[in-house]
Amino acid sequence: MANSVVVQASGLTREFYRRGSYFNAVEEANLQVSSGQMVMIQGRSGNGKSTLLNMLAGLLQPTRGQVRICGQLLGDLDDSELSTLRGSRIGYATQQETLIASLNVRENILLPALIAKERGIEKPYDVNARAESLMRALQIEGLSEVYPRELSGGETRRVIIARTLINIPEVVIADEPTGDLDEESTGLVMNLLRSATDDGAAVIVVTHDSDTSSFADQIYTITKGVLK
Repeated sequence: MANSVVVQASGLTREFYRRGSYFNAVEEANLQVSSGQMVMIQGRSGNGKSTLLNMLAGLLQPTRGQVRICGQLLGDLDDSELSTLRGSRIGYATQQETLIASLNVRENILLPALIAKERGIEKPYDVNARAESLMRALQIEGLSEVYPRELSGGETRRVIIARTLINIPEVVIADEPTGDLDEESTGLVMNLLRSATDDGAAVIVVTHDSDTSSFADQIYTITKGVLK
């Protein structure tokens, strides 16, 4: 039985105004990702990769086109509904350092699960055991009580990946997930993302690292906002 389409973008365009004129950061992008599929989008910085991901995650409204996630058209959802969708079904690892400074590593990883619980979304598994498993897989179990200010760039990146996966999301979006990592840590992260894919998630990875191509089921390139 064929896997179902979980992410579908049609004619996705985002226009910005800069220095007296308009330009398209992303132009007429079409993308389809099924459950159990990893799609990789490769391209240099400044070519629209992060803009595309922000539209797919519902964080940025497209100028034209539409995005459908898990059967829901994002343009039809209000802010509260979008927030609920992201919290329950989407895991997004951004490039930015987004850890909460006042929380230690374990608390940062568990935060999405705690927020989901406050919204009445109960997980059918032990989230603490899930956090321990993710930390072991990423070799950061010894950092569980450490605070973000004490982490290296690579350690921070791995904590963000663990936090992204804590809720076992149906859609995983990762923006340059191996950007600060050495070869060994890159392997740990990509193996974990591949494992999430094999468990049924629709995974979208944006990267300029061609060495990770072997993990993907399908590869796109984006150049000057055009996805091919």
